[in-house]
Amino acid sequence: MDQKAYNMITAAIFAVIAVLHLLRIIFGWPAQIGGLDIPLWASWLALVVTGALAYFGFRQNVRRRGNFAG
Repeated sequence: MDQKAYNMITAAIFAVIAVLHLLRIIFGWPAQIGGLDIPLWASWLALVVTGALAYFGFRQNVRRRGNFAG
């Protein structure tokens, strides 16, 4: 697998996870891991982190394409 495909796949996965965290925040869905309730503020933090990772993953491909073009 080349670097461009890897960046696109990982960025898409992080984007999906970010959307799921956003939906949890909007609808107030509960979350539990091993009986431990996860507070909504954790989804705000996860939304920022996964959103940034998705953004930088997609941006990396744009930057790479620009470098090869000229």
